[in-house]
Amino acid sequence: MKNLKIPILYGIIIAVLLIAFFLLLSVFGLHVNPVYSIFNGVIMAVGLWFALQAYRKDKGNKFKYQKGFSMIFITGINATVIFVIFFGLYATEFNPGFLDQMINMWATFYNTNIGIVLFTIAMMGISTSVVLALAYMQLFKDSWNTKEAKKHTF
Repeated sequence: MKNLKIPILYGIIIAVLLIAFFLLLSVFGLHVNPVYSIFNGVIMAVGLWFALQAYRKDKGNKFKYQKGFSMIFITGINATVIFVIFFGLYATEFNPGFLDQMINMWATFYNTNIGIVLFTIAMMGISTSVVLALAYMQLFKDSWNTKEAKKHTF
C-alpha cells in the first residue's frame, strides 16, 4: 500500500483542483465552452510534477525510470477517473441541460450522448498522463554522455 500512497493522494488533489476549476467556470457560465479545458492540462501538469517531486523525495535521488513513469501515469489515471465520475454526475444529475448547452457551442446536428463525452474526457486525461510521464521522466533519466558510456561504443 505504501507504493500507492503518493499516486492516490496526488490523484485526489489533482481531481479536486480540476473539479474546483470546473465549478469556478460554472459560476461565470464559462463551463460550456470547451476551450477552457486547456487549463485542465496545466492543472494536471503541475499536479503530476509535484507528485513526481514527492516520489523522488521518498525514494531519494536515485529511482528507476520505470517506477517513476508508472507513478506519474497512475496518479494521472486516478485524477482522471475521479474527474470523469464527477463530470458524469454533474452532466446527468446536477445540471441535466449542461450537455446540450456544451454541444450546441459547435453545431446542432451532432447526436452526442453522455457516454461519448465521458469517453472523450477519459481519453484526454489518459493521453495527458502518458505524455507528461514521458516528458517528465526525460529530465531524470541517466545520461549516456559519460566517459564510462563512451568506452562501450563502436
